[in-house]
Amino acid sequence: MTKLSVNVNKIATLRNSRGGNVPDLLKVAKDIEDFGAQGITIHPRPDERHIKYQDARDLKKLVRTEFNIEGNPVPSFMDLVLEVKPTQVTLVPDAVDAITSNAGWDTVKHKDFLKEVISTFKSNGIRTSIFVDANIEMVQGAALTGTDRIELYTESYAHEYAKGNKKGVLAFSEAAKVAHELGLGLNAGHDLSLENIKYFKESIPHLLEVSIGHALICESLYLGLENVINMYLNKLK
Repeated sequence: MTKLSVNVNKIATLRNSRGGNVPDLLKVAKDIEDFGAQGITIHPRPDERHIKYQDARDLKKLVRTEFNIEGNPVPSFMDLVLEVKPTQVTLVPDAVDAITSNAGWDTVKHKDFLKEVISTFKSNGIRTSIFVDANIEMVQGAALTGTDRIELYTESYAHEYAKGNKKGVLAFSEAAKVAHELGLGLNAGHDLSLENIKYFKESIPHLLEVSIGHALICESLYLGLENVINMYLNKLK
């Protein structure tokens, strides 16, 4: 079964919009695990506009499943990850002012930088993953950095699926096969939803984990958080 890691950034955004501690991020994360999710993901940014660095420290004490911290490995992010020591760090090349992640790494151009960062994290016992597009060259480049896994950036799949084009998944299935042949573990995330997750799961071999936040929280407004998590788990079987 592919694991479901729930990104709780949107819970932090809602909390921050009013100040105080409603909703309580830590309680929501605990509930998400109790409802059956196998991981918690956060993506802190330097301006702390949703997840705050202190949230990462607090969640480390609470999360019982896999704890995944995503972000661009700027010095402050690296210091945080090395302090918290999550289960996994996912390296994402997002700009400081990016609203959301919008591209994978150029693993050829940035190979030396990624090798250095990954070596630092792995020497501290933290599993590493690189956010990449469904591009064979980028997957091959990722294998040369020493990373444990890659996370396929799935926005283009979701966009094509919404238009009725199921062939949009083909590049992802090919990338997954190459990743497996190169000994890389495979994660995926971005714009995956209840509508498109089942077909993606069925089409992608060796898929270990998906990270879902925005869609899952939006769907929960209508269907309830516990119900939605179980709907995802059923589709990922």
